[in-house]
Parts: sequence; structure tokens; C-alpha cells
Amino acid sequence: MVTSAKAASRGSDAVTQGIRVEVRPAFLRDQSDESSGRWVFAYHVRIANESEETATLISRRWWIVDADGEGHEVRGSGVVGQQPRIAPGATHEYSSFCPLPTPWGTMEGEYLMRRESGDEFRVRIARFYLVAPSA
Repeated sequence: MVTSAKAASRGSDAVTQGIRVEVRPAFLRDQSDESSGRWVFAYHVRIANESEETATLISRRWWIVDADGEGHEVRGSGVVGQQPRIAPGATHEYSSFCPLPTPWGTMEGEYLMRRESGDEFRVRIARFYLVAPSA
């Protein structure tokens, strides 16, 4: 995992309606193969409910752009097979990965959340950077 201050600054932190989403990316050298045009990045997400209402994460939507400007969208239910219910003051953390055909790119997105009242709202996941050390 990449642990330098420079690498840590490539993450993101955003708050929407009392839901804080922090993302910390890392380059996975052992799973990447530059000669085949495959760079793999992990990212760790921490979702903190700083509001006074419980919220459930219903779905996710990511926009991924590589260094060539090629982008694609990824949508799905929950995160890593879960739809976590996050009480006030609680957090949910998970890790995932993203392969890219270039040594750097960006990710950003949103979660669809639902309050106990049934109200749904979108939570911003601020842009973060996936950068191989040699990039």
C-alpha cells in the first residue's frame, strides 16, 4: 500500500447532508502489469453518519476516467454486496479496487441513501486520483 503524504493527498473527503465520505487510494503494484497495460488501484472508503438520522446506502454510481480521457460509468446496488444501515455517529468502511489501462486516472461518484422516513438523497463522493508511483 502507498502510505506517503503525497499519496494520501490524492484521496478525497466530502460531506452531503451530514454523511461524510472519505476515500484513500493506493496503487497495487503486485496486481499490476505495465507491459500488458494494466494498472490496478485499491481504494478504501469510510462513510461516517454525522447527521442525527439513520441512513441506509441503497446504491452507488462511479465515474471513472483514465489518462487518455476515456471514461465509463459503474452502477450497482449497495457496496461490496452490502446495503449498510448507518446510525448517527456510526461509520461503515470497505475497500475495493479499480483496474485501469493507463498509469493514472480519476474516480468520483455518488451514493443513493435512504433515511428511516423513506426520504432518498444523493451523497457526493468527491474526485480522487489513482496514480502509479512512476506516473
